[in-house]
Amino acid sequence: MGTSSVVKEGVHTLAMDFLSVAQQAAIAAYPWVGKGNKNDADHAGTEAMRKRMNLIEMNGRVVIGEGEMDEAPMLYINEELGTGRGPLVDIAVDPVEGTTFLAKGQENSITVLAVSTRGSLLHAPDMYMKKLAVGPKAKGHINIQASLTENMISVAKALGKDLSELTVMIQDRPRHDHLIKQVFDVGARVKLFPDGDVTAAIATAIDELGIDILVGTGGAPEGVIAATALKCLGGDFQGQLAPQNQEEFNRCIKMGIQDPEHVFTLDEIVQSDDCFFAATGITDGMLMRGVKKKENGLMLTHSFITGKGVSERYQLIEAYHSLWT
Repeated sequence: MGTSSVVKEGVHTLAMDFLSVAQQAAIAAYPWVGKGNKNDADHAGTEAMRKRMNLIEMNGRVVIGEGEMDEAPMLYINEELGTGRGPLVDIAVDPVEGTTFLAKGQENSITVLAVSTRGSLLHAPDMYMKKLAVGPKAKGHINIQASLTENMISVAKALGKDLSELTVMIQDRPRHDHLIKQVFDVGARVKLFPDGDVTAAIATAIDELGIDILVGTGGAPEGVIAATALKCLGGDFQGQLAPQNQEEFNRCIKMGIQDPEHVFTLDEIVQSDDCFFAATGITDGMLMRGVKKKENGLMLTHSFITGKGVSERYQLIEAYHSLWT
């Protein structure tokens, strides 16, 4: 297949195929809910995801995965997936975001993936990233280099809200105490969460969830996945890598990021509009319900999908699945 026909097909044609990938990964991880073994849960989800992706008519490459080739048996960075025919795509995955939640039987464990045209997703190293995210109404009104107080003032103005009406979502970690204080100081609301900031970032773009800003430092790979979702939803995202030592700084350089302190805009993290995001709940959460096994033996999944090729801004999809041995 020539290059022109590959480009013409577009990544968005694969959206429903990748929705199935997320669903199968969630179903595979579900038996490990509450079993105290996050590694086996992650392995089950990863294996199911990889098996299903290799059936898709695409020439896929993992840019955000389970680690380097010598560190991860499945879905390692630069692994090639798919049949080798069809669109050239970059894939960012987290087969089980919230493995600890899953192992403890807690809420907000999901399987997530983001897909975009080849060469368009930031190859973020596995380290911390400072993040700032908002929904569509506040797009263009954030600056990660300014204080949170300044950003809250800007976002409140864009949303037509009083500062006291803002809700800021922040991961409950000591490193974020200074951010929490700034929220309280202006009289805004904080919504703390224990882990899993992909869902928290998406929440800023879903009116019904009542979240105006996500701010904090979390995993850079998750930042790329969240940024893809927000691009599809019309929101905004900025990220700045936060290497903790010289080794991590050097790793940025090795991965082609010449200025590790660079502030990445949304369009720098996701350089194509031909992209989409899909997620399926493993346990119940703020965005999706978890996998349920019904009395008739069918498995019920609840998924979220957004991106080019999705008929609405986003869809929440319930699906029933038979299990084949």
